[in-house]
Amino acid sequence: MKPLILVTNDDGYTAPGLLALVSAVKDFGDVVVVAPELGQSGMSHAVTIKTPLRCTKVADSPIVVYKVNGTPVDCVKLAHYQILDRKPDLIVSGINHGTNSSISVVYSGTMGAALEGAIHNIPSIGFSLCSDSYDADFTLASKYAKTIVAQIIKHGLPDNTCLNVNFPNIAEKDFKGLKVCRQAKGRWQEEFDKRQDPRGSSYYWLMGYFTHHENGATDHDEWALANNYASIVPVQVDLTNYTAIDNLKKLF
Repeated sequence: MKPLILVTNDDGYTAPGLLALVSAVKDFGDVVVVAPELGQSGMSHAVTIKTPLRCTKVADSPIVVYKVNGTPVDCVKLAHYQILDRKPDLIVSGINHGTNSSISVVYSGTMGAALEGAIHNIPSIGFSLCSDSYDADFTLASKYAKTIVAQIIKHGLPDNTCLNVNFPNIAEKDFKGLKVCRQAKGRWQEEFDKRQDPRGSSYYWLMGYFTHHENGATDHDEWALANNYASIVPVQVDLTNYTAIDNLKKLF
């Protein structure tokens, strides 16, 4: 039996990045797409609990495609429990329009879907390209996504672990290869653009910029991307800070 591969994303089922990812994985097994009806960027691990979810099949051939009026995690849950006839052998999410390196992994709907797969011990990978453009060139990312998927299908991943893969937005001639690394320390410096509507009420647009807090280290994803590598960061479901346990036991 061929591997069953679930493809999802957070940019919506018609996004060019999703089409590029389908192209990368279609030769490895039976592919089913279950993806949001509309863009769901920044939804992290959000799930829909106050409104009904609706799932509509929009294509049967050459790939089965469903759209869902929910989040990326909703898509994975519905696929796992309702749509697919068996547990998927692999979940791939993306290819996201925009980076999900460093602290962005916390906010990412792309990685929320991959982490949902990891919760169920399904090998899962989130792919992102460091370009927000709808017309971004996914050729490089699609090519090397295929390389990564081949290895994970063959060798698997540790329990409750997924991969966060980010590609630099560069020409292939400048690409230096794949680099396994850690998540960079960093944060988004948020700013709000405060405005007033015609009725005099205030509203806000979230803005900001990213800063990383690394001092010359070369083993993290931000360094890899800045130096023309694709970063591969293993991400685990367990968020426990084990180094803090002993000190906290002294307090409590």
